[in-house]
Amino acid sequence: MVYISHMDTALEEALAAAARGEVPVGAVLVDPSGAVAARAGNRTRELSDPTAHAEILVLRAACGALGTERLPGFDLWVTLEPCAMCAAAIAAARVRRVYYGASDPKSGGVAHGARVFSHPQSHHVPEVYDGIGARAAEVLLKDFFAGRRD
Repeated sequence: MVYISHMDTALEEALAAAARGEVPVGAVLVDPSGAVAARAGNRTRELSDPTAHAEILVLRAACGALGTERLPGFDLWVTLEPCAMCAAAIAAARVRRVYYGASDPKSGGVAHGARVFSHPQSHHVPEVYDGIGARAAEVLLKDFFAGRRD
């Protein structure tokens, strides 16, 4: 199997989110063949929806297109460690692998905080790979929030 990173595409979605005034997080969902099934950036403000995180949006798009609530064999690429809500949705969707960039000690739900995949209540535990494209994602987030404080 050939490893192909989709983090650059996730970062493009994060940049687009920032341009819309959203917290710059982007996600890409890849099907078992390696094709991009869905891509999105945060849209919580635009949609007035606190659940409109990039991860949730790509899961909804792929599930809707396929007419299913589960995505076995799919891989998720996201620029920031998923929060507890997103991690629970990822587990419910049975996503195979999660690749994320920046860690999120404040709100993360994978390696920090709730550590959703570590709980016995998690019906599925994806493989998790962290730190991919972390520096670029961290800079994007820091710049975004620094601009908000100015």
